[in-house]
Amino acid sequence: MSYRPTLSRTWWLKNNAFKAYMLREATVLPLMFFLLCLSAGIYSLGQGESQWQHWHAFMALPPVLAINGLALLASLFHAWTFFELFPRVMPIRIAGKALPPTLLIAGQWLGVFMIFLLFGYLFGGAQ
Repeated sequence: MSYRPTLSRTWWLKNNAFKAYMLREATVLPLMFFLLCLSAGIYSLGQGESQWQHWHAFMALPPVLAINGLALLASLFHAWTFFELFPRVMPIRIAGKALPPTLLIAGQWLGVFMIFLLFGYLFGGAQ
């Protein structure tokens, strides 16, 4: 028989690192809503103009916009925590010297910014 400690439901509230971890894990909730909306949009696109217009009207509802805005913030928070950990987990070496963590983090944020610019360019003028 082995010892198995019992944890209360609020075990994670006792340490700031655990709180940050739980917040990071909770980012999946608004992202799941976004993915369900996206999947419904793809499905409705294949069902014809009427279904597509219905989905489009649903996506314009203020609560849906708010949750999708929260999903954007959640994904940026998730990216930030990943980018901060990346140099510690996978240090990149060039000619035997490790790149500075700030350079790696800045490079990742530059990649995010470039993707935002690309999407803005591709879809910004489609009005």
